[in-house]
Amino acid sequence: MTVTRQEELDALKEIGRIVADTMHAMAKAMQPGMTTRELDAIGAALLEREGAVSAPQASYDFPGATCISVNEEIAHGIPGDRVIARGDLVNIDVSASKNGFFADTGATFRVSPVHPALDRLCRDGKRAMWTGIAQVGSENPLAGIGNAIGRFAANRGYTLIQNLASHGVGRSLHEEPEQIATWPTRNDKRRITKGLVLTVEPFLSKGGQWAADGEDGWTLYSEPRAPVVQYEHTVVATDGGAIVVTLPS
Repeated sequence: MTVTRQEELDALKEIGRIVADTMHAMAKAMQPGMTTRELDAIGAALLEREGAVSAPQASYDFPGATCISVNEEIAHGIPGDRVIARGDLVNIDVSASKNGFFADTGATFRVSPVHPALDRLCRDGKRAMWTGIAQVGSENPLAGIGNAIGRFAANRGYTLIQNLASHGVGRSLHEEPEQIATWPTRNDKRRITKGLVLTVEPFLSKGGQWAADGEDGWTLYSEPRAPVVQYEHTVVATDGGAIVVTLPS
């Protein structure tokens, strides 16, 4: 999607606020002993209250309103009977639509107490996302996002999952441009057009390089197995940089 009118930007900011508020409310409600299904039910109720529709459910018939991935699960985790425990890393990914506009956000949250190395991984995962967002602007190279994140990760001894990419969003959950790398690439000559709507969502790891399919057909795991965190915003490219639309109220 390319934003050309203020009304479109306002609509993206509205659904962006909804998914951000939902994610942060879920994180605030999360506690040891809760199942991921119970946590998902909180998110589903909040989206419904706001008149929003879960994007993974509506677009892909995903068996949950949100994606909740715990520890070894790095993305697309199905809400279910898994019990959240002390020390867990829990990724909450919320995407939804309202009035034909889509937004997508995600973050990894810690259930205290967490090992200091994982605490540092979370902090750096968020910094990696903002490093990528800083590269978003009219006519900037699309590959600049992944190249900047790659330098950040390499300088700090991290790896990046290299088959889970950012993507266009706005009028559907996944749209052009597809496969926006959040790792270093050489052959992508695409440029960011003014008004382009996209996600920036690096998967930072302590050794993982690829996302591998699980047995349920949805959940993804790190290969090789290693801790992974993900942070994601939906942004709009402008002459002055990125407008982040997935900000909580």
